[in-house]
Amino acid sequence: MSQKLVAVDWGTSSLRGALINSDGTVLEKRAFPQGIMQVAHGQFQHVFEQRFADWMTDDSLCLVSGMAGSRQGWREAPYCPCPSGFQDITQHLQWIEKDRIGIVPGLSTFNDSTPDVMRGEEIQIFGALSTLKIETAQFVLPGTHSKWAHVLGGKISQFKTFMTGEFYALLSQHSILAKTCLPDAPLKKEVFLDGVMQSQKPGGLLHHAFSARSLALFEKLNPAQSSSYISGLLIGEEIQSAKSSMQSDSTPLFILGNSQLTQRYAFAMDAMGLSAQAVADEVTWSGLWALAHHLYPDHFKLS
Repeated sequence: MSQKLVAVDWGTSSLRGALINSDGTVLEKRAFPQGIMQVAHGQFQHVFEQRFADWMTDDSLCLVSGMAGSRQGWREAPYCPCPSGFQDITQHLQWIEKDRIGIVPGLSTFNDSTPDVMRGEEIQIFGALSTLKIETAQFVLPGTHSKWAHVLGGKISQFKTFMTGEFYALLSQHSILAKTCLPDAPLKKEVFLDGVMQSQKPGGLLHHAFSARSLALFEKLNPAQSSSYISGLLIGEEIQSAKSSMQSDSTPLFILGNSQLTQRYAFAMDAMGLSAQAVADEVTWSGLWALAHHLYPDHFKLS
């Protein structure tokens, strides 16, 4: 049976992989700009073999998480309903090759009778649980579609999605605000926090968003500052909305993601009186390895 894990995170815009030893040690990593949107129909097997065939020896197991399991991906892996933990995920794997290449399912939940879904983030959460050695926590995963998730007893019990990153792209690049905004400008912390605090005032996001326009017209914001201000408005709005469904203050809150995004969320949460700890998004590899351990504990042993 498998002695090495080929861990693959196949998202919408990128393809990442890690070769992991049986004890969880990452031996090598690779990344390519070949997300599922860049792969022609029927070509997933070819792309996989092109990028990772040399890792796939006779004793290798491959687990693939992310959008590769969507209807537009390699093979659809239907959503696993919450609450879900490792055991639930392993029972819903879609095997490309039995016991050799498996597609990890995403998760689904219902918020006030409305369905919500995630693909890939669940593996990051399970990786964080394994790394931190905890079973109960709250997580926020910033991104194009940010996720706020509750974990109880090692299972993701529920979550909510916020289209924060996508709205930032729309406002900063495709609205009237784009005329006075540099979307990729470096973070201006004080201006960012001005946006966060503005979002907490009465009026709502549709009203506050226009303030980025009026402040620019009155030369209170320059284009390099506007991006930070708009980001603050949106992240502040997201956190304020998510706060209402958070667990008790005693339940630890973690931010999973790249350092630039986790820093912004940490700044905003501190300004809003919340305490959170950042965790690097490399926990994806920890999550896939932990899943392999649950599948084959005799071959992937916890150190």
